Amino acid sequence: MESKKTLTKVLFLFTAVFLLLILGILTSLRIGAVSTDFGLIFQSFFSNEQTKEFLIIQNLRLPRTLIAVIIGASLAIAGAIMQAITLNPLASPQIFGVNAGASLVVVLSLVFLPSISPSSLVYFAFLGAILGGSIVYSMASSSTGTSPVKLALAGITVHLFLSAIIEGIVLFHEDSTQSVLFWLAWAIDGATWNEVQLIWPWATAGIIISVILARQLTILGLGDDMAKGLGQNVVVIRLFFSMLVVVLAGASVSVAGPIGFIGLIIPHIARKLIGIDYSLIIPFSGLLGALLLVTADVLSRFIAFPSESPVGIVTALIGAPYFLYLARKGGKAHE
Repeated sequence: MESKKTLTKVLFLFTAVFLLLILGILTSLRIGAVSTDFGLIFQSFFSNEQTKEFLIIQNLRLPRTLIAVIIGASLAIAGAIMQAITLNPLASPQIFGVNAGASLVVVLSLVFLPSISPSSLVYFAFLGAILGGSIVYSMASSSTGTSPVKLALAGITVHLFLSAIIEGIVLFHEDSTQSVLFWLAWAIDGATWNEVQLIWPWATAGIIISVILARQLTILGLGDDMAKGLGQNVVVIRLFFSMLVVVLAGASVSVAGPIGFIGLIIPHIARKLIGIDYSLIIPFSGLLGALLLVTADVLSRFIAFPSESPVGIVTALIGAPYFLYLARKGGKAHE
């Protein structure tokens, strides 16, 4: 009886979030400086007419909305994976320096390799993500082990340090970094079909693999000794999932800049609602992350309407208080 109630709850939550995501996508396609309605949106999917409204929906709002869905899901799943492999409720791509490392290397490549193709930025982002995460983990490691708070402090320190370097690069190369400034402000409103084509293969592969292998994260959550007793190679599992984090977070940063806090707050919400089984947490986090970023993007349009504002403003307003709440708890519970 209890298992039936649990299954009903899970199905209800997945269905509710999915329907809210669809509603958010339609709202994102509708709202902007140019007014449209839901009828025009549905017509634009099946029409070859070149009207102003159809072109705006097809070439501006649709790729922007798809980018929000892909990046929201990718960052949320990356955060869930990080919290699972480190058993640290404060872990996320941003807090662990992954986003800042990816941003630094992307900015360096844009400044010193101005002719670089957009598709190559993904690989530079991957390299930077590995660099940032490795620095944080090496700083937090000691003979007495690591703790959630120690990792968080090391992550914040590295994040601030790398961010300062980025600001210095932008300051001393003003003429060649105008296109970088809005990207660094965590913006997706300029997204085009080129960005969608750039990110979707990496994000899709990372998300699918994460969902398929999510059970390994649940086993890892039982503790290293228990996982080894069940025949799991803990080192290999952590390394493999760390690379998935690099793929998901690196690809996201290469397109939209270092959007923060999604990977921190979404896994917590998912665990509170759906339990500790990562076979459910991973896909549910993906849906919640997509919903959050699509909603944040819609809300960001009202900050200086009809002008655009970076979506990172909204995610920061939501995420910063939540991070302070978690830090106040001291990271004692891996919820």
